[in-house]
Amino acid sequence: MTFGEKVVDFHFNLNPGFKPPSKIEFLNPFSDKETRKVFQAFYSKFYSDNLSRIYLFGINPGRFGAGLTGVSFTDPIRLENECGIANHLRKVPELSSVFIYEVIKSYGGVNKFYKDVYINAVCPVGFIKDGININYYDDKKLAKRAEMFIIDSLKKQASFGIKEKTLVCAGEGKNFEFLSSINGQTGIFEEIIPLPHPRWIMQYRRKKMSEYVERYVKVINRIVSKNQG
Repeated sequence: MTFGEKVVDFHFNLNPGFKPPSKIEFLNPFSDKETRKVFQAFYSKFYSDNLSRIYLFGINPGRFGAGLTGVSFTDPIRLENECGIANHLRKVPELSSVFIYEVIKSYGGVNKFYKDVYINAVCPVGFIKDGININYYDDKKLAKRAEMFIIDSLKKQASFGIKEKTLVCAGEGKNFEFLSSINGQTGIFEEIIPLPHPRWIMQYRRKKMSEYVERYVKVINRIVSKNQG
């Protein structure tokens, strides 16, 4: 199987194996036929190889990015305009997607970026509470119930082909803390590098976005250079 086929098979067969706490619902975009179609097209276009890649993981899918397209940090607008994959999904912008595609442009474009980087989330399914996104770590019961599913998901994806056993973590706070804790138990990764989360940057540091874009690109380049060396 190619890298892309492994990713598609993994996502199309997601089974969390736990029940979220009261008033919290799963957000799993792959129940939608159009999402499955464009997700498969994306990974066929950019990942039809067996190259190892840098792993960049966010938190969990949100309603307007991966919650629609299945592709992390990629809203339907950028999926069509930047990745060249036409879709009939609701064309709504997502702040994190806007930032990540600035990183991609700065890195050299979608073909170069996706040849070197695999993006996903620490928890590959999302959650909704009272009609809005909730992060897996925002509810202690949810985090506890999701822990084994997250560990299993990380182990499976690490086998796809990870460079240097290094994970770039989007989120310097609770996402990084949770990841560090479970990695201490499992040793899945040799190094976890935290970076500010794209949504935080776009909400609170937007005027300095170019500085954060450069920071992301530098980290990715450093891992690529280490691997090549």
